[in-house]
Amino acid sequence: MTQQSEPSKLLVVPEDWNKAVAVVAHPDDLEYGAASAIARWTAQGKEIVYLLVTRGEAGIDAMAPEKTGHLREQEELKSAAAVGVHQVEFLNYSDGVIEYGLPLRRDLARAFRRHRPDFVIGQNYQITYRGGNFNMADHRAVGLATLDAARDAGNRWIFPELLEEGHERWNEIKYVAISGSPNLTHAVDVSGSLERGIASLKEHKVYIENLPFEFNPEEFLTWGAAAVGPRIGVDSAVGFELFKM
Repeated sequence: MTQQSEPSKLLVVPEDWNKAVAVVAHPDDLEYGAASAIARWTAQGKEIVYLLVTRGEAGIDAMAPEKTGHLREQEELKSAAAVGVHQVEFLNYSDGVIEYGLPLRRDLARAFRRHRPDFVIGQNYQITYRGGNFNMADHRAVGLATLDAARDAGNRWIFPELLEEGHERWNEIKYVAISGSPNLTHAVDVSGSLERGIASLKEHKVYIENLPFEFNPEEFLTWGAAAVGPRIGVDSAVGFELFKM
């Protein structure tokens, strides 16, 4: 019988920053872990803006997209408020068919130049999640474009049309933290903010009710946080793959 090794230790996510933009493809993408960390950070007085690339209109099979998009937008606004985020923007890309490319990079770079964050939260750009589950195309496209746009925002010669629009370059992004990555490097203690993270996920009530399987937000987030917590010596934590820019 082979002996399983203990999970490796993780570093603690730096908190020497003041403003973040969190970029994901769909309503609810942030709520499967990252929102618990965001609740901690807003309680510290940090300013966080949510940027949703779509409205998630293709996410409920039994409901028409035009109705689903409005519903999921409203659920996301309530979900964000539960963790202290009150600025939520939507780019209105079509759900399910997001393409990685220059238009997406340009739109994200524009948002970074406009909001001027020193921290960016993104989502998993890899083919799989931890455990091997397949990661969908929208997530991969948005996650990779977020990383690239964080660099693009600081180069005046990339997307010069943004300068013409009045968006000066912004090269003060210190870190990009990728949520849901299979390659965790850092984690955040959410022992005091997990309950708000759970409340945030529960706001996606209609979406969760229409999942093709039974899903319990409290059990899922509590289990995940308990699995990561010991890797930084706490009870509950959320993991990220952290890039220093």
